[in-house]
Amino acid sequence: MTDIKTPEERSRNMAAIKGKDTKPELIVRKYLFSKGLRYRVNNQKLPGSPDIVLRKYKTVVFIDGCFWHGHEDCKYFRLPKSNVNFWRHKIAMNIARDYSNNVDLKLAGWIVIRIWECEIRTKSNRENTLLNLYRRIIGMPNYEKSYAGNIDIGLIAADSDLPYGK
Repeated sequence: MTDIKTPEERSRNMAAIKGKDTKPELIVRKYLFSKGLRYRVNNQKLPGSPDIVLRKYKTVVFIDGCFWHGHEDCKYFRLPKSNVNFWRHKIAMNIARDYSNNVDLKLAGWIVIRIWECEIRTKSNRENTLLNLYRRIIGMPNYEKSYAGNIDIGLIAADSDLPYGK
């Protein structure tokens, strides 16, 4: 299938896609700030220029777009019908670069957390994902004791659905 846009229109569309300060990044940053965490953004001295760097906790957070980072089995990841080889190669290289950055950061002693865009896209998923992210950062176990009888209430692990961070 051919592209319905001219090369100039397609170029303009692709150039408008932001790499920093995206809506998912702003949601995560606002939440962490509201919880009292202070951080730096897009630290270029670290491999991969992490979206959020929390030095106090020796933790970095990446917020990955499902399309650009090849989120398997996600409704937001679908290869375009045109120029398939180009896109397959580009996304495969992004995945390989992400893996390499994870290895480099972990070898340097950093905790690496990756969040998929789809995990915070809807309000129903967002609350649980952000709470688990916060708990993972501060080192709190992924469960709470309820006040009624000290029954353990299990929660989803913060990194259960995150690639590379297991």
